Amino acid sequence: MTDAVAATGIDVGFTASFTTQVTDKMVHQFADLSGDRNPIHLDDAYAAKSRFGRRIAHGMIVGALISRALVDGLGVGGIYLGQNLKFVNPVFIDDVVTVTIKITGLRKEKGIATVETTAVNAKGDIVVKGEAVIMMNAPV
Repeated sequence: MTDAVAATGIDVGFTASFTTQVTDKMVHQFADLSGDRNPIHLDDAYAAKSRFGRRIAHGMIVGALISRALVDGLGVGGIYLGQNLKFVNPVFIDDVVTVTIKITGLRKEKGIATVETTAVNAKGDIVVKGEAVIMMNAPV
């Protein structure tokens, strides 16, 4: 068993979550960082004519929030070995999103975890779901 797993007591079934609001500022900062300036994210007039009727956040903002949940929730950090994401519903500007992680598999001797990752909006609709595989860091 690795020091990281032994120190945390994390095991299969462990769950953690946090809630945050996806703001206009976050969307603009992400657009600046990524270079993804798709008008569906940034232009109200353009987005009003889309199938969504208003602007939506970049899906990878939620991906980044899942990364945060892995660090905050596990308390030991980790290195991504893989992540798959399915974007089920849009996240609109100012939506409140709850990200939940759940350990579904653990190779304790290597400190490698398989993690179910889910994000839901305030109405309870799943917006993103997926699975991550991480190598947990030793505690600092």
